[in-house]
Amino acid sequence: GAVQGVGFRPFVYRLATELRLDGWVLNSVQGVFIEVEGAPDRLRQFLLRLEKERPPRAVIHSFESSFLDPVGYDRFEIRETEEHGEKTAFILPDIATCADCLRDIFDSNDRRFRYPFTNCTNCGPRFSIIEALPYDRKHTSMQQFAMCDECESEYKDPRNRRFHAQPNACPRCGPHLEFWDPLGAVLGHAHDALLEAARSVRDGKIVALKGIGGFQLIVDARSEAAVVHLRERKRREEKPFAVMYPSLNAVRPDCEVSEWEKRLLLSAESPIVLLSILRNPQFAVAPSVAPGNPNLGVMLPYTPLHHLLTRELGFPIVATSGNLSDEPICIDNHEALNRLHEIADFFLVNDRPIVRHVDDSIVRVVCERELVLRRARGFAPLPIHLKGSLPTILAVGAHLKNTVALSMGNEVFVSQHIGDLETEQAYSAFKRAAMDLPQLYDAKIDIVACDMHPDYLSTKYATEMGVPVHTVQHHWAHAAACMGENGIEAPALGVSWDGTGFGLDGTVWGGEFLLAASNSFTRVAHFRQFALPGGETAIKEPRRSALGLLHEIFGDELWTQRELLVDLAESEVAPLRQMFEKKINTPKTSSVGRLFDAVASLSGLRHRATFEGQAAMELEFALQSAVSEAYPYDLRDGSPMIVDWEPAIRGILADLQHKTPVKLISAKFHNMLAETIVAVSRKIGESKVVLSGGCFQNRYLIERTVDRLREENFRPYWHQRIPPNDGGVALGQVIATAWAQRS
Repeated sequence: GAVQGVGFRPFVYRLATELRLDGWVLNSVQGVFIEVEGAPDRLRQFLLRLEKERPPRAVIHSFESSFLDPVGYDRFEIRETEEHGEKTAFILPDIATCADCLRDIFDSNDRRFRYPFTNCTNCGPRFSIIEALPYDRKHTSMQQFAMCDECESEYKDPRNRRFHAQPNACPRCGPHLEFWDPLGAVLGHAHDALLEAARSVRDGKIVALKGIGGFQLIVDARSEAAVVHLRERKRREEKPFAVMYPSLNAVRPDCEVSEWEKRLLLSAESPIVLLSILRNPQFAVAPSVAPGNPNLGVMLPYTPLHHLLTRELGFPIVATSGNLSDEPICIDNHEALNRLHEIADFFLVNDRPIVRHVDDSIVRVVCERELVLRRARGFAPLPIHLKGSLPTILAVGAHLKNTVALSMGNEVFVSQHIGDLETEQAYSAFKRAAMDLPQLYDAKIDIVACDMHPDYLSTKYATEMGVPVHTVQHHWAHAAACMGENGIEAPALGVSWDGTGFGLDGTVWGGEFLLAASNSFTRVAHFRQFALPGGETAIKEPRRSALGLLHEIFGDELWTQRELLVDLAESEVAPLRQMFEKKINTPKTSSVGRLFDAVASLSGLRHRATFEGQAAMELEFALQSAVSEAYPYDLRDGSPMIVDWEPAIRGILADLQHKTPVKLISAKFHNMLAETIVAVSRKIGESKVVLSGGCFQNRYLIERTVDRLREENFRPYWHQRIPPNDGGVALGQVIATAWAQRS
């Protein structure tokens, strides 16, 4: 399990010596090995307490013991690491600063007072600095920093919480801060560098800060001018920014914080948590941070550097990825100067190398449990544990929100969030990640799994690897990921709803009901298809989805009903009409994501989107949740069955004519979608129903669907630690490929 880098060996040492047992403990590339020798009753106590009292960050997945003949050890010792054999040990994610280290950095009598790289075995960088297994200092980017005598003494003392803390350092021997101008000239060192950065943020400047897994762009979240300036330079028009507050108490005047959300904010994972904004005229954050959004992405300081900076500032800051839109975050000081010099006014850098980029994770609370929307810092690369052993499969994921995954035995290691493969830099980051996990584990890949879409860069990469390739249909991967995460086997009904995915029939799927068998699936139902004028352009223009929907209902009569042609200039009508008539670039889709876009446009909420999912999000934000009424729909028998949305769309058009509030229209539309899942489930008669795909990032849709399925005695399953969006596709590709090998 996760038993390296968490203080497990010193815990074993203390437990063994307390029980007066002799023997040894060591790290290996497989995990932790222990031999203890002593009286039988003490050995039994040792076994019982080993699991019960393990360190807080330790996770034990496999625990095997056997009794041997005595050897005659005369003491208990921590032995040198063994580096031979198959590599199966877990790599821990980067962990937020613990309470003990926090006390150290704010204690003026401590030798680590104000030291921004303070850590111990309970906290600090892991995945972002490791270069090879096993997790020892010589295999990390800290190898270049020789420990001073005091740090060395801590590192070698099993009773010290910094025993074998691989990033262990202090101001005398460890990394240090510098404050640079955009040309790389040094303007400040150590704590003075931090004070200069704080002064710049107060003055409305943009500071690029090198964090634990890459650069962040920092501005005063209260300053509308500073936030707008950041948007202009970063080329990010309306997509919300995350905000880092100095403390939980500072969050409460601005946002609702439930007990679940509090636990997440204060957790060792320390993700960005989506919170509901209070209706408060005193709201401290500038409107442009999350325009038109009732939620705010909030995180608390999670490294000593963040704690020191936010303590110095005393107000919330925007902390967003250090990149241009659609590019990976920068991890190297000079790369950041090169790529961010037109965005950032100043740079707060350090000399600890980052081995791999790791973004902040994003989580929201749904059905009173966490739902990870972006899986990175704090979560990656911890594996998903499956029943039974798998071939060694490398899955290269989807085109958007890309992750990669690697199976080893019965574990699937899922990479950090890589992002959309839209730019050369993003594709380069993807290729590095696709090589990274196999290299860490010395994996000899049996099969590479990829999406069926022939034009995805990830698919093209898979075909060039020289390894047998298995293609997995996109929505089947979604369903398999949800089944794997929840530990359930076929049969199950997979409900896979998202924006787009390459279908078996060559059309664009996205509103799918898939019946999972032991090694394959059957498409038992889907939403009625409609045309997308302009193809991928429709993703950025919800009005085009609305037009396709209306043309499917009214045909050529649509062009005579000018009142329905929302947000269309006269000059656009003729070319669009010709596209439909001649079927030029008008692919058919069953996508529920595009259905959301269409309804958002018909309702007047959003005709053009500046980021993926914006229209669907705004439709969710608009709804009135206390309403139980739903629009009608038809479920047409067939193989597959067709879920016909036309009655619902006609109902929406009628409500719009009667000036029905959009909040009621949205609620009735969401409720209709939940009812279609219940209806198909009844028809199929399978008790297990799994919900996956980007549409199930929608909190109301999940909660309504789960409630209705339970009322009808079905067993719903949804995601928790693996994203429902395309960030979960790589896991599903591994599982679906392994299942296919059964045949």
